[in-house]
Amino acid sequence: MAAYAIGFITAHNTDWQKEYGEKMPAVFARHQGKVLAKSGAQKLEGDLQVGAMVVVVEFPTAEHAQAWYTDPEHEHLKQLRRTGADFDLILVNGI
Repeated sequence: MAAYAIGFITAHNTDWQKEYGEKMPAVFARHQGKVLAKSGAQKLEGDLQVGAMVVVVEFPTAEHAQAWYTDPEHEHLKQLRRTGADFDLILVNGI
């Protein structure tokens, strides 16, 4: 069953974005992740803080998503991202 990683990003500076943007596609690909959406979001209802950017990545299974999240190269990129952005991430299973 497909699983979807949904990230909410609010960047405070752009210093980290070049390296992150160059390296993250290969990390996604290694775990069969496919970016389905990457844009600003409109809140339709509720108090959820969606951030300035929302990213949706599809993985074949939740196990693929977990492997992506704990990949050693991703660990480096997470640390890099934390130097210039707030980030919340959730994982949901498809139906």
